[in-house]
Amino acid sequence: MSTFSSHRAVLVTTVLLCIQFMACGAESEETSPLRPVRTMEILTGAGARQRTFSGVTRAGIEAVLSFRVPGTIVQLPIAVGQSVDEGQVIAALDPADYRLQVQEAAAALAQSQASARNTQANYDRVRELYENENASLSELDAARAAAESGQASVSAARTRLALTRSQLSYTTLRAPVAGDIASVTTEVNENVNTGQAIAVLNAGEIPEVEVAIPENLISGIQVGDDVTVTLDAIPDRRFPATITEVGAAATAAGATFPVTVRFDDADTAIRPGMAASATFSFAATSAGNVVQVPPAAVTEDRQGRYVYVVERSDEGTGAVRRRSVRVGELTASGLTVLGGLDDGDLLVTAGVSRIQDGQRVRLLNGSGIAE
Repeated sequence: MSTFSSHRAVLVTTVLLCIQFMACGAESEETSPLRPVRTMEILTGAGARQRTFSGVTRAGIEAVLSFRVPGTIVQLPIAVGQSVDEGQVIAALDPADYRLQVQEAAAALAQSQASARNTQANYDRVRELYENENASLSELDAARAAAESGQASVSAARTRLALTRSQLSYTTLRAPVAGDIASVTTEVNENVNTGQAIAVLNAGEIPEVEVAIPENLISGIQVGDDVTVTLDAIPDRRFPATITEVGAAATAAGATFPVTVRFDDADTAIRPGMAASATFSFAATSAGNVVQVPPAAVTEDRQGRYVYVVERSDEGTGAVRRRSVRVGELTASGLTVLGGLDDGDLLVTAGVSRIQDGQRVRLLNGSGIAE
C-alpha cells in the first residue's frame, strides 16, 4: 500500500510539473515582445488621393526663454497660462556679484585714465625738450609708446566696464514679445546656467501644425498648397490651412520629412498642444500602380521576387503577409515595382530577412509611417 501511494505521489507531482511548465511556456509566448518593423505607405498615384497625417497644434511663435548669464533666481513673477506684455519681467537673478564686477571695472577704468594722463603729460614734456634739443630721439620714442599704451589701456578698461554692465542687465529676463506662458521649468532660489530654459512663451495669433510626411509622398507637396485640418477636441469643424514650410531633409529617424501647416485664420478655440489631423490632396498621375520602393524591401527565392506587407490588427501591431511583385529597373529614387502592390499597402522596408509570412509584428510608431 505504501508503494502504491509513493508511485501515486510521484505521478501527481510529475503531472503538476508538466502543467506548470506548459503554463510558463504559454505565458512566455504570450508576453514575448513583437518584432518591430519599419514600414512605408504605398501611394500608387493611379488617381487623385487624399492622405491624412497626425500632428499637434503649436503657436506661430514658440520661444524658449533663458538667461545669458548664470546665477540664482530671486524673482519668478509668472505662472503657466499667464499673458505677458512685451518687455515684462519673466525672471530675475541675484545681481550682487555682477554689481561688484561693474564697480571693479569702473575703478579699473578710473585707474587707467589717471595713468594715461600721466603718460600723456610726460610725452608732451619730452617732446618739448626734444624740440629744444634737450632730449634724445630714443627718449621721445619711449614717451610716445608709453602714452599710446596708456590710451589703449583706457580703451580696454572702458570695454570691460561696458561688458560688465551688459552682464548686469542680463540678470533680468524680459518677454521679447507679447504672448502667453506655456510652461515654467524652474523655481525661485534655483541655480541656473547660461541658456537653461526658464519658461516657454507662445506668441503669434495664428497657430500651426507640424506633421511628418513619408518620403514617397513629399514630392507631391509644395509651399502654398491648401490643407484641411481637423481637431480631436473640435470634431464638428474643419479648418482651412496652408502649407508654409516643407523640410528639405529627412528627420533624424529617416524616411519622413517635416511639413508645417498654418491655419488660414486665427481662432480662439484653437490652442497649442491639441491633437490635429491634416488632410493633403495629391494629384492624379498616369503611372498606374507603378511605385518606387527601397531596394531592401524586395527579396527573392525560388518562387520569385516578393515583399512583405502588414495587415493591421489593433493599434500599432499587425501580421505580415508575403506578396509577389513584378519589378523594373533600379533608379536613383529606388527600385521600380510594376505590379503586386496596391494603394494604401503598408510595405515593410527594413528587416525583411528576419520575418516570415503570418508573423505578428509591431509598427515602430504605431501609424504605419517609418520612424
